Amino acid sequence: MSNVIQIERLNKTYDSGFTALRDVNLSIRKGEIFALLGPNGAGKTTLISIVCGIVNASSGTVLADGHDIRRDYRAARSRIGLVPQELSTDAFETVQATVTFSRGLFGKPANPAYVERVLRDLSLWDKRKDKIMALSGGMKRRVMIAKALAHEPDILFLDEPTAGVDVELRRDMWNLVRGLRERGVTIILTTHYIEEAEEMADRVGVINHGEIVLVERTRELMDKLGRKELRLQLAEPLATLPEALSDLPLSLEAEGQELVYRFDARHDQGDVAGLLRRLDEQGIAFRDLRTRESSLEEIFVDLVHNGRKGD
Repeated sequence: MSNVIQIERLNKTYDSGFTALRDVNLSIRKGEIFALLGPNGAGKTTLISIVCGIVNASSGTVLADGHDIRRDYRAARSRIGLVPQELSTDAFETVQATVTFSRGLFGKPANPAYVERVLRDLSLWDKRKDKIMALSGGMKRRVMIAKALAHEPDILFLDEPTAGVDVELRRDMWNLVRGLRERGVTIILTTHYIEEAEEMADRVGVINHGEIVLVERTRELMDKLGRKELRLQLAEPLATLPEALSDLPLSLEAEGQELVYRFDARHDQGDVAGLLRRLDEQGIAFRDLRTRESSLEEIFVDLVHNGRKGD
């Protein structure tokens, strides 16, 4: 699979002396959904802004679909659509007019049928003649997405696209994202809703203090860095664990009512059958059991907190 975004040794230091990006290297593949995760101030928006031509890098190179964003900026930008965090629209224009105008800015010929399809996909067609100033915040967010798609980009950046929006818009937008991916559009998103990245993204990149901490396929990341957990609801509470079980990764919780068995999914699969057998030997009975594995959010917090690098 070819790379549609190629970033090499990218650095950004502002006039104040603050370094937002440090030697960032990143490749994003054509047709994938890539989630860029990181805490506030980590460098996500700066990185996106450089690729989109809004902020100038201090050093390094960025190619968008093979075009250098500095030397061949017109070709590079024509391939990119951006939905920024902040709402910035033409308040006195109608929905249809502003989306059509955005298409014209990139030199695209008029295509009312395409504009209509985008507006319908975003449930904006019934609002096409409304002025943007009269729309709700969620509807304005939809207009921003429509404007970003107006010139039929091959690469779409979504910077916190669902922050502060309703459940209906979030559902509509992810349906749209899936449809765009099926048509070959590359999606790069940042989000604070990590469950969205877990569900949607093919790969995840974690950035912290301006450095890429890890890039990994979502499922493989969870398999490698996740932990699994078995919880047993005991028939009778325990005050302490028997000495005979001290060699196992066990803990008592809920005032002795639950026995918790945790193991690293990367290094071992745990011996659940052996655990149950040893509990029976100790005369410890349980009423119920349930299992779970680490969420992407837990893995993300661990990576950021410990500064771990992927291997």
